Amino acid sequence: MSIDNAVFAFAGCMVLASLALGWFVSPWWFLLNAFVGANMLQAGFTGFCPAAMIFKRLGMKAGCAFN
Repeated sequence: MSIDNAVFAFAGCMVLASLALGWFVSPWWFLLNAFVGANMLQAGFTGFCPAAMIFKRLGMKAGCAFN
């Protein structure tokens, strides 16, 4: 799995977890969706993604988006 795939999978898991927590626990968890979306938006424009940096340090191979 490349860093690109791992970032997308991690973001998808965070969105689904936030939706479940917001539905079953507290609506405040929907703010996590806003944070994930804002992080994906800024990563698209700047190329800076903390999750990609963490995955790179864990030894995952680079993809075409995050070198």
